[in-house]
Order: sequence, then structure tokens, then C-alpha cells
Amino acid sequence: MYFIRLYFLAIFTVVFFVSPVIANDKDESPVRGLTGFENINESQPLWEFGVGGGAIEVANYPASSERNFIALAAPYVVYRGDVFRVGGGDGMRAVVVETSDFELDLSFGGAFSADSEDNTSRAGMPELDFLFEVGPQLIYRVKDYKFAQGGDARLKARLQARAVFSTDFDRIDDRGFVIEPTISYQQRGVLFKEAGLNLALSLTFATEKLQDYFYQVDRRFSNSNRRQYDAKGGYLGAELSLGLSLPIRKNIRAFITGSAQFHQGAANQNSPLYEKDITYSIGLGFVWRLYESDKKASW
Repeated sequence: MYFIRLYFLAIFTVVFFVSPVIANDKDESPVRGLTGFENINESQPLWEFGVGGGAIEVANYPASSERNFIALAAPYVVYRGDVFRVGGGDGMRAVVVETSDFELDLSFGGAFSADSEDNTSRAGMPELDFLFEVGPQLIYRVKDYKFAQGGDARLKARLQARAVFSTDFDRIDDRGFVIEPTISYQQRGVLFKEAGLNLALSLTFATEKLQDYFYQVDRRFSNSNRRQYDAKGGYLGAELSLGLSLPIRKNIRAFITGSAQFHQGAANQNSPLYEKDITYSIGLGFVWRLYESDKKASW
């Protein structure tokens, strides 16, 4: 599994070629999402607790032909403090600076491990462990929209710079850095009253250490079908994703998501571990909010 996220082209098609819109006043948090339980004009609870679950199928790593199916269910917690924030679609982060249009924070992310089957390009090589990331991110709210026929939308940009680590829970290894510029478009209440749409496009650039993790083939792992290869840093790939959030009952929402990853022009396109120019992921899930605080978040 892997991280890939920057966003540009399809977003502007949606924003500028749908029905006419009017800009909203920018008086909410730049990361206030439109795909959760509350509408944009509703206050969110300071914390909430519930259960969630889902399943997703993805490529094992960028440009891999092998796929990984993951299904799980677990309790979830969302906390919307002034500094520390957990969940709600934006992961875990600590806010350093926030205005009506900008947020600068320290954020965290990660990815599951991947198993290499026999008779595949990575057979006999070390398994890919769990990955986690930490680093600063800058979020900018580009524009808010209110549709004439009802509904709201938001266009925002994000720039992440994160250190990446892998772990098998016995040791932790440094895997370099990634830089991910992103642009995303969220829309709610246009097609259906409480349905939320998220469209995003991202680019990822990685240092040599992370590229080595995915694409390096040392001499001891080379064979007649897998030549020795020295990976280099640079462009890793792009991802276009689409997600839909739908209400099932008052405190239950369902999510459907899909994405395509494009690796043409990647720095290590000549690696024997680079297998496909285009990969995809697809998933579905649910969130059931069981409890929420009476106190509301300030943003």
C-alpha cells in the first residue's frame, strides 16, 4: 500500500462548468468538511464516538500488479479541539496556526502492510511493512460556493511534507520524505439534500529512500527475471479520487470511494518492480455515530 495525493484538473472542470454559483462568506475552518453528519451551516460536536467498518481493495504499492484486500470494523473517536484534532476525515493533527482561510498543522498518516505472493515480481524479497508519516501541512481554502438551486461546495488546496517510516512492530526504519501538493473539491446538497461528494487530484514526490523501498533491487535479490536496479528519488505518481457520502439513518452514513493512480513518467519506471502505468482502488464503508457531546467545536 502507499500514499498518493495532489489534485488539479478535474476539480476545475466541476467548479467552473456546473450551474452558476455565488461565493460564500469565509467564516468557517478551512478544513471543515462537507461529507460528514452536519451540514456546513451546522455546528459540529466537540467529540463523538461510534463504530465504523468497511472494505477496500488496492494495489500493494505504486505501479504494482498485485492487489491487497482489507476489511475491518472498529470503534472510532472524533475530537475537534482548538489545537488537537482527531478524525472527521482529516486524520490526526495538531494545529499550529489557523485563520478563516489558512491552517498550518502537524499531521499524521499511514498505510497497511502488503504481502508478496509466490511467483510475483517481489517474490523472495522483504515484505513491505506498515508505513506511517508525520510532518507539516498547509491547507488553504480557495473558495466557498452556494448553488442557486440549494447546496454548498468548497475548493481547497493542501501541501504536505512528511517524513515516512516503516515498522514491523519490532523496529522502526526511516524511509525518507514525501511532498504532496493537493487540490480537492467537496459538494453537499446539490444532487441530494444530505449527500456529500468529494473529488480530489494529487501528485506525490518522494526522496530516494522511499523510492528504494518500493523499487530497489539489490544484487542479492536479482535473478533471471528480476535484474538489479538502483532506484532514484523524484516523481512517484498522481491520483484522481472520487468519494460519495450518503445518509442511511439519522446517525448512520455510508461511504463509497474509488480512485485511479497514474504512474506514467515516474522516476523509477524502468524498475523491474514497476509493473503497471495505471492502478486503481475501490472501497465502501459505514460510520454509525453512537454518542456525541452537547458542547460544540469552536470551528
